Amino acid sequence: MRIPVARKARLLAAAVATALSLTSLTACGGSSGSGDSKSLEMWTFKQSHVGALRAAAKEFEKETGISVTVEAYTPDDAYTTKIQSAAKTGDLPDLLEVHSDGGDRVLGAAGILSDISSDFKGEWSDRIQPAVQDSGLVTDLIYQNSLNKESKEKGIENGARYSVPLTIGTFGIVYANKKMLADAGITKAPANWAEFLDALKATKAQDPKNGGLSLGLKVQATGLTWVLQPLAFAQLGQQDYEKLWGKDGATDFGSPNGVKVLSMYDQITPYWMPGTQTLTIDQADQAFAQGKAAFAVGGTFTLAFLKQNGVNPDDVLAFGLPAPADGAVPDRGLGPLALTGVSVTSTSEQPDNAKKWMEFLSQQDVATQFAKDSLDLPATELGADSDKVLGPTLSAMVDSFEGTPETTYDPSRGDEFRPIGYEQDDAGTILADLTPLNESSPEQTGQKLSDLIQSYWKAAGQ
Repeated sequence: MRIPVARKARLLAAAVATALSLTSLTACGGSSGSGDSKSLEMWTFKQSHVGALRAAAKEFEKETGISVTVEAYTPDDAYTTKIQSAAKTGDLPDLLEVHSDGGDRVLGAAGILSDISSDFKGEWSDRIQPAVQDSGLVTDLIYQNSLNKESKEKGIENGARYSVPLTIGTFGIVYANKKMLADAGITKAPANWAEFLDALKATKAQDPKNGGLSLGLKVQATGLTWVLQPLAFAQLGQQDYEKLWGKDGATDFGSPNGVKVLSMYDQITPYWMPGTQTLTIDQADQAFAQGKAAFAVGGTFTLAFLKQNGVNPDDVLAFGLPAPADGAVPDRGLGPLALTGVSVTSTSEQPDNAKKWMEFLSQQDVATQFAKDSLDLPATELGADSDKVLGPTLSAMVDSFEGTPETTYDPSRGDEFRPIGYEQDDAGTILADLTPLNESSPEQTGQKLSDLIQSYWKAAGQ
């Protein structure tokens, strides 16, 4: 997963009109059985998953006699185009890896994906970590929101399931170059926000050119969703944090609470890597891999990309974005969410075999090997010894999940307290004027965000 959630839906939204115009799409789908063929085709947008999936496919064929061909199409825009073209020509594969809780529903609404709600149950569903078991499911709340005029998911069916979680993770994971830390006299991860700022100051002083913080701020929402939001939750607590997006202008971003968290976020301004506002997420991660920054902010999914770019996972220190020591939630955890899922296309002639493959991927031993091969966290519960299985860097990221329901920032929440139609990229654009551009004050930024959010509430008629 290389882009934030809101943009994923926009990239796929065009597929809705395309697929719905193909009136024969569902009608010409495969049979309800496994078909005569013993070969499945699966597409993914995750290059880092290809090797792991192909290795699993070899074991699956040994066990079942069913082969699985796995192909990647990247980046996300190219993947979306590939799906659209295949939908037009009737050449969709049997399975798609999809962005969870957004991309899957858009494709489901378009008729491209099958509803597998009747199959995902019992031992299969029990293997999946409880926090993400409902990922891919159209709950009543999601369905009701899809009926709103601002929704991009019109056409989804209440109770349908369009994907099963494959990988999980979270945003707000900080990666640090161990050597650059050591050169600055730092030997452990910062325990709180103040120590994080001190570490940034120290690495910047040691290496003014390369000692800063990298983040792909050309993608407008990254600073908002990967840094400001978990920081604001830790400072304010869940109730006051959610009020920042509420209808009451006295408690939104224009309020004293809003200005306070914006001022804290602004403390990073001196430490951004030069030019970070012009970089995509991949480019910012590549800059960190090349030693152009001491720190990078990403997600659990970033580690695999760093390895692809020559970084030894043992040479980086990974930790959850530190919380302020004097905040409402100083011991804040980062809640896991489903990142990618696997779906059966509506045109597959082997839906039963496709579901067998999906269930095979959820088995603990298969998921464990997938994690080792891909450096991504599987949705399957790996058990108490997962730290021995995953190694120190991945295990450190799992540790960032630790927290009670009250102390855990859940990045999947939003429909409950934000207005329908809210676009985080719009908010991120405003935030960029504060930092890194330094063209707006916290007070001015807070008022602009307040005006934006109130306009969403009005447009949605809520």
